This record gives sequence, C-alpha cells and structure tokens, in this order.
Amino acid sequence: MIDKFVQYIELPQPTLGNNTADAERLKNAIKQKIECSDNEKKNGKSSIFFPTKLVTDLPSKLRKWNHKLKVVIFKNSIGWQLIDIVEPNRDKPCFGIAADLGTTRIVLRLINLETLQACGEIGFDNPQASIAPDILARIHHARTDRGLNELQKLVISAFNEKINILCNGYNNAHNSCETHHSCYKSGYNKAHEADNTYKIDSKSIYILIVAGNSAMTHLFLGIDPSFLIREPYIPAINAPEPLEAQELGVDINRGGMVYLFPNIGSYFGGDLISGILFSELHKKDAPCIMVDVGTNAEVVVGYKDWLIACAGAAGPALEGGISDMGMTAKPGVIDKVKIDPVTGEIDIHTIEDKPPIGICGSGMIDLAAQLFLSGMIDIRGKFVPERCGKRFSEKDGVGRLIVAESEDGIGSDIVLSQVEMNSLTSSKAAMYSILQVIIEKTAGLQFTDLEKFYVAGTFGSFIVPKSAISIGMLPDINLEKFEVLGNSSLEGAAKLLTNPYLFDEIDKIREGITYIELNVNQEFMNIFSGAKFYPHTDISRFPSVLSYGA
Repeated sequence: MIDKFVQYIELPQPTLGNNTADAERLKNAIKQKIECSDNEKKNGKSSIFFPTKLVTDLPSKLRKWNHKLKVVIFKNSIGWQLIDIVEPNRDKPCFGIAADLGTTRIVLRLINLETLQACGEIGFDNPQASIAPDILARIHHARTDRGLNELQKLVISAFNEKINILCNGYNNAHNSCETHHSCYKSGYNKAHEADNTYKIDSKSIYILIVAGNSAMTHLFLGIDPSFLIREPYIPAINAPEPLEAQELGVDINRGGMVYLFPNIGSYFGGDLISGILFSELHKKDAPCIMVDVGTNAEVVVGYKDWLIACAGAAGPALEGGISDMGMTAKPGVIDKVKIDPVTGEIDIHTIEDKPPIGICGSGMIDLAAQLFLSGMIDIRGKFVPERCGKRFSEKDGVGRLIVAESEDGIGSDIVLSQVEMNSLTSSKAAMYSILQVIIEKTAGLQFTDLEKFYVAGTFGSFIVPKSAISIGMLPDINLEKFEVLGNSSLEGAAKLLTNPYLFDEIDKIREGITYIELNVNQEFMNIFSGAKFYPHTDISRFPSVLSYGA
C-alpha cells in the first residue's frame, strides 16, 4: 500500500521473454502498490501520470541501480503523478514543505517525506504588507497596473528565500551528528560535513502544501481576487488544480508539485479546510465547533453527518487592524491583563517580559474583560471616568485610558481610546452574533449541545476563554469544552504531507460543507445590535458573568 509520498520499488529484471518497456514496468510496479488499497479499488483512482522527461535517463539509472529505486509520487483528486526517480541508497532524504499562508504572517515547516518527521520551521511577516497592510487594500492594489503581479512576486520570492534558509538551517543543525545511522533519521553526519552529497538544498523538496484564505490563495496563484469582495462575492476558483512549482516560480525540485487547499467561499478559505482536517471535526460523533479569528472570524460547526460554515468581519480590531496600540504577538506585546477591582491598578504581562510596546488580540480581550468586571467601562463599553481615576483623560473630546506607562521615559504610553474600545465592542458583538446565527438559527442547536469548542489560529493560541465569555464574545459554556488548536492551518498542511490518502478526505470535507453567506444575512444584523452590550442585552445567556453594578 502507498502510505508515503516516497516509495521503495524493486523491478523484475528484463528478459528476452518479457520485453515490457522500462517505464511500463515501473508504472506497473507502482500500480500494484496503489491497488493494495481497498479505497483505491473502490474509487478507481490508480491511474498514474508518468512525465516523459523522467524517461530520458531511466534506462541507465535502472541498470546502474540493479533495478531498485525510490520514487517520489503525488496524489490528487484525479489520480497519481510520478514526480521523480531517486537512487535507492541515497542518504539525502526527500522533503516537503507545509505552509500556512496568512494575511499577516506566513509559517513554513520542513518535513522529511521518508521519516515523516518535522525538520525545521520558520515564520515571517507577509511581505505583501509593505504594499497594503490588510487584505482589502491588497485586493484593490491587485486591480492596478502590474499590481497583481507585484503582490504575487513578493510572496513567491519570500517563499524561495525562506525555503533556502530552512535548508541551510537543516544542514547546520545536523553537522554535529556523530554517526551516520543516527543522523539519517534526522538528517546528517559530521563525517560528511564537507561532502555535498549529504547536504540538502531546495531541489531536495518535492511537495509544497499551502493553506490560506480565499484571497491569499488567489494572490499566491496570480489570480484576480477583486470579485471576492463584490456582491454576490464569487471567487475566480475554489479548488485550484495542483501545479508544477516551476509554473509559479517556486524554487524547489524541477518536478516538484504545489497543492493549495480548496476554498469554500469568498470568506471561507483553505486554511479552515486544513484546520478541519487537523481537528478531525468531520469525524466527530457529536456536534463540535471550530472558530478561527484573524482577518475574519471563520466558523464551522458539525460532525461526521454534516458541516455548516460561515465567516464574517469580526477580526480587525483584535489583530491590530484598527487599534493604534494593537499588533500581532511578539516580544514586548501585552498578552495578559489583570485589574484590581478595588484599587483599579492595572497589572500587565508582556511576551518574553519585555517593555510594553502594544497589545495583541488576546491581551485586548483580557483588557476589555477586566475593564468591564472592574466597572471601568459600562454595559455599553463606555469609559466610566470616576472608576478609571487618574488613568483617564480626554483628547479632542475622545476618552483615553493609559493601560501601561512608558518605562523610564523610553517609548510611549500604551493608551486605549474610546474609539478603539468601540471597535472592540463591535468585534466581540460580531463574533457572538456569527456563533448564534450558525448554532441556533442555522444548525438548530443550543451552545450547550456542543461537545467541543475548538479555537484555532494564532489568536486561539493565546486567548483566555473566561475573558472572552466575560465580554460576551464566546458563549457561556463549560470551560472544559474549550480546546486550543494552535496553528491548525499549518498543522493540517503538515498532516497531509504524512498521508497521501488525506487528499480523499479533503474532497469529502469540501463536498460535505454547507456554506452560509453572512454578508446578506438579515438575521445576523438583527442579532448583532443586541450583542453590542457587555456581556449581552440578554444577561440570561451569561449566567457565570458577574456584571459590575448588576
């Protein structure tokens, strides 16, 4: 059975009585492995595409290697493709790259396709932000002369640069291995430090799996994304076919393949399909929900019998798109806040305990929860000056609260304005409204019916569910039901590199999802107005929240 993208093959020796061509003998041997799978027999997908360019030196290789070899193959919804033919005893492994193509940040993970081990990871800011900071601005820029090409080149060039860094990091990390056998599992051998035979480069990478939202997928492929944001919000393509890396200018093996997770709609992208694959939401025996808050709040609810998905604009205030002090998580960014309800003293925690430079989404939610529970904001999310004390002031008629003072006069005070507070209020209301629409109005469930509440993405890695419940952003359910998935987009892409048959699961996930377009959902707007209070106009929905002054 084919259980990896790299397979060891032994071919029967050619004889006068069997004049089957070399390529046909290899194809038949691969087919035999494929057809050991009951799934393949049932689906009839054992066809193999054998590129003619790989036949050129096949005869000499087979005879040199005594008719033993490794093959790198790739599977998609149509069938199988031969990517390359490799020496059977070669100590240089074959690799794949899993990529989370985020609007703000991109993460690449290097994976050994033979041992299935992760061998390195690198994260970096999306270089497209230098032209346009948010996805809407990028879509508009893509409509200008050469704008689309410019945005695509930026991200492809960044991929190439970081892939080379990953390869170099792998080489450097394994130069100190003491024995060749022990190093082969992770890579390398000190004895071969100066021998390029054992050093990998980008040509050792055969498969690139990319998971991103619908807009980022379009921009990565150089496809016009402009109609994603225009009613009726139609993507140019939802399920792009895999393509050779050289078509995109991605610098990996000459026959290397690039696969992008399919999208469902204009605001529900392949990153969520990847997250579903990772969490196995589509296999659950009872209804569960997965939420990923980034550029949008993307939500999917369901289990093995059905899945319903939707997305809406609930993320910008949480990822620094609106707030002057808001930013993505990095050293010095406030991620936790505690306020003494009696004295009003604000205690902050920053990532790596560095001097405060801003606040991330999870810190913003912590801050809002603490402001509300301490009575420093009222049920409308408005500052209460007498409770805020000396930290409160006004500038140009707008209330401002000093969250953290600059240390020793270095840098600036971290200040939250009423305008920013209003943006956060709208974001938390939108999030809860999205959840209420999909759970109660669409799926016909109650929040208490959910077996698990998965929180995905960078935002989900830091969020404190209790704080999100306190402000009415997440439903008031048992805290034990919440589970943080981390970067589920990256994890789903990495999981795919370990099992070729997961392509079939992706097809099933995509075909089994019912997508709800919230942009034209009137019920959402009706619910939204009631959710713009802390925690909600219907306090019975949040029995665990001790509202100040209630």
